[in-house]
Amino acid sequence: MKLAPRQLEHHLKKQLAPIYLLSGDEPLQMMEAADLLRKVAAEKGYSERQIIHAEAGFDWSVLRAEAAAMSLFSERKVLDLRLRSGKPGRDGSKALVQYASQSPEDNVLLIQTGKLDRSAMNSAWVKALDKAGVVIQIWELSPPETLNFVTQRLQAAGFIPDREAARLLTERVEGNLLAAVQEVEKLCLLRKPGPLDAMDVLTAVTDSARYDPFELVDAALMGDSHRTLKIVWELQAEGVHASQILWALSRDLRLLADYADLRDAGHHPEPAFHSVWNKRKPMLQRAVQRHSAETWRQLLQQAVDLDHVIKGLTQGNVADELLQLLLWMAGEPVFTLNKRQLLAQA
Repeated sequence: MKLAPRQLEHHLKKQLAPIYLLSGDEPLQMMEAADLLRKVAAEKGYSERQIIHAEAGFDWSVLRAEAAAMSLFSERKVLDLRLRSGKPGRDGSKALVQYASQSPEDNVLLIQTGKLDRSAMNSAWVKALDKAGVVIQIWELSPPETLNFVTQRLQAAGFIPDREAARLLTERVEGNLLAAVQEVEKLCLLRKPGPLDAMDVLTAVTDSARYDPFELVDAALMGDSHRTLKIVWELQAEGVHASQILWALSRDLRLLADYADLRDAGHHPEPAFHSVWNKRKPMLQRAVQRHSAETWRQLLQQAVDLDHVIKGLTQGNVADELLQLLLWMAGEPVFTLNKRQLLAQA
C-alpha cells in the first residue's frame, strides 16, 4: 500500500502494518516519519529496537536471524533497517521478498533508504514490500508547500503569523525544512506566542544572529570576496558547523553547474533554475557567467572533497578548504592577503 507522508499519522491511528518502507532525500520529513512510526510501535508494545545497517557486503542472513531471535526483555521489536544506496543487490532483494512473504507477527520492519528511481520502484523487492506493508515516498516540498509547512509550524508553536511573516521566514530557509524548524524554535525563545508580523520576524532574526550560511553563499555568488571572508570568520566564531555552510553552498553549486552545462552545450539553460525562488534568480544568473561549465563542475567536486574531509574520510584542513572554495566561487582563486588586512578592507 502506498501512502503520502501526510497520510501516515491518520493511517497509524487505525493500524500498524508489519512493514514500512520510507524512501526519500528530504531529511526532516524522513526523520519525523520514522520517529512517528517508532513512537506508535512503542505504544503498541514493540518496546525493543534493533538498528541494522545494510552497507556494501552486508550479510542478509542477519536480517533473518534478527527477525527470528526472541528477546529476553520484550516479545515485540522494531527492526530498523538502514539501506543507504537503495540497491540491496540480488541477495538483499531475495531476503526482503522472503521476509515480506513470511513477516513475523512480533516484529515491525522499518526500512529507510534514499530516493528510489522508477526502476527500483518497479523491482520485485519493492513490490513485495508494498503488498505486505506500506511504501511512502518522500519528496522535497515545492515553494507553496514550504510556505504552508512554515505557516503550520508557526501555528503549532502558538504564533498567529500574517502572510508576510510566513513568507519572509520561508524565503529565508529556501526549502531547507530543518532550517525552518530551527528558525521557529529560535522565535519561540525570543518572542511570546501570539500575533506575528514580518517586522517581528526581522527583529528576531537580527537579535539571534549576525550572519547565517545563506548570507555567506550570497556574498560569494555576488563576487564580494571581502564580505565573504568576514561572514565566514564570523560564522566560525559563532560555532556554526562547516557542514551547515557546505549544505547551502553545494545546493547552489549544483544549480550553477547544471545551468552552465546547458548553456555551454548550446541549450536553453533556464530549466536548471526552475526550483529557484524568483528573488534569487538574477543573482545566480550573474554569478554563472563568472566561470565555465568545467570550472563549476570542478567547484562542485571540491565541495564533495570538502564533505569527505568534514566527515573524516580524507585528511585536510576544513577551514582552509572552505575558504578556498568560497573565494574561487567568488572569482578570487588566489588568496594572498592575511586576515587582518582583509578585515580592514571589508
